[in-house]
Amino acid sequence: MTDPRSTRDAPSGASDLLAIDNLSVAVGSLSILDGISLSVEAGATTGVVGESGSGKSMTALSVLGMLPGGLHVTGGSIRYAGRDLLALDREAWRLLRGTEIAMVFQDPLAALDPVMRIDDQVGEVLSKRQGFTRRQARAAAVELLARVDLPEPDVKARMYPHQLSGGQRQRAVIAMALAGKPKLILADEPTTALDVSVQAKVLDLLRRVQAEDDLGMVLISHDLRVMTHYSDKLVVMRNGQVVETGETKAVLGHPQHEYTRHLVANVPTVGRRMREFS
Repeated sequence: MTDPRSTRDAPSGASDLLAIDNLSVAVGSLSILDGISLSVEAGATTGVVGESGSGKSMTALSVLGMLPGGLHVTGGSIRYAGRDLLALDREAWRLLRGTEIAMVFQDPLAALDPVMRIDDQVGEVLSKRQGFTRRQARAAAVELLARVDLPEPDVKARMYPHQLSGGQRQRAVIAMALAGKPKLILADEPTTALDVSVQAKVLDLLRRVQAEDDLGMVLISHDLRVMTHYSDKLVVMRNGQVVETGETKAVLGHPQHEYTRHLVANVPTVGRRMREFS
């Protein structure tokens, strides 16, 4: 019988930027996450895949201390740079979010405030956390928008979200995430709401800034083809559990768990490509 938690990873070590160990989350007596373990190193990407409802986004929200009302952690640990996140109080969580750990959400229109100009939103963390004046924050926001390749950043900065295209809005959201100079990025389906022609550009952008800043990244996606290009390690989730984890090439080239084999079989080019490079 296949081990329901097939793994080819070394155990999480002291060098991990993020280490989740045996995390469980429930609402009442209903288990939502059951024994989730994964790790991320600085400068590396851990991909998380699985069907809708598998617990991918809930895992990311647990890292940020942003579980929806009624849900609570029932076991396990989450450590960031050796720090026990589950021991933080509300103020410590507030200071951590957006500075040490930032999130890029899948729907940029929902992530942006519709009544605030783009530069005010990107610069907000600078004015509130780093003491920038409004003018300084706006100038820094334009620089960040230029860094993420937003066309005419000085012009786009003064626009509202609805005036930008989907790809432009997602670049603005990435600029917001980078404003606090985080060390860890949680990217939750960051290209789902974008046209196919824009998706690769946004993922390439994330990979570029990750390399420039030596960021750790958790990349959540349902698309195995994305993982072949952008993840170093892969975590496969189903029904709130991790069913397989390991180096991306090994997991996709030679899947051990029946569910992983099913996912790969539905995108046959992925398995062939990973076997060629393993």
